Amino acid sequence: MRRITSRQNPLVARYRDVASGEAPDLVLLDGIHLVADALAAGLLIHSAAVAIDDAVGSPNDALRALLGRLGDANVDLVDAPASVMAAISPVQSPSAIVAIAERPSAAVEDVFAGPMPLVLVAVGVQDPGNVGALIRVAEAGGATGVVTTGGSANPFGWKALRGSMGSALRLPILTGATTGHAVALAHEHGCRVIAAAPRGGPSVFDAAAAGPLAILIGGEGQGLTSTDLDLADGRVTIPMQAPVESLNAAVAAAIIVYETRRQRAAWRT
Repeated sequence: MRRITSRQNPLVARYRDVASGEAPDLVLLDGIHLVADALAAGLLIHSAAVAIDDAVGSPNDALRALLGRLGDANVDLVDAPASVMAAISPVQSPSAIVAIAERPSAAVEDVFAGPMPLVLVAVGVQDPGNVGALIRVAEAGGATGVVTTGGSANPFGWKALRGSMGSALRLPILTGATTGHAVALAHEHGCRVIAAAPRGGPSVFDAAAAGPLAILIGGEGQGLTSTDLDLADGRVTIPMQAPVESLNAAVAAAIIVYETRRQRAAWRT
């Protein structure tokens, strides 16, 4: 393991470029959990920077074990003092390990896999934390994949990756589609497209959700536009007690995904 001691080292600039999105084919993995998940997902990790005092001088078995796995995978490991780690890590309190890896890729067929696909389509969800949480909900609830439209935050940015808790490294995700393109893909794969609307649709607890589905989830503030709503085959509304008018995008996605899962389980029995 080689050591870098200067914040002006070219490797530090490389980590900063990845964190800022200037290297779109790469992702920044901040923390033990994400780096371990990337290894488990089979992603190619190019390099990892480690606060070596945390790895060796503290009783952190998880970090020491992770370093062994990274070494076995021939990952370029560098040791950096706290001042350099503060420049490498984008979070306020630097993690003990930060890595650069290849960005995951998925085919359309992966997102709409199986006889009963369930796909979340994030339409203009601009907050990276919300995008990450939505992806985490999708994986937890058994969705086959996620599509993010061009107006949504990058699901592979470091904030979204942290919000997804590793789900974005495993779940098939398509990025940059228009809403119309996402709807067309869903129809091509036999999915009914349902839009989550704050009002005007049947209750999500009454609407049938047994077949292949793609669910449009709108972003913060505006939600889905009238054009987005018109593209869908139908709407569902989550009942809310007044004066509440809307829910966080990831919370809305969770309610709909788990209600879909409940209905599908009942339908199979």
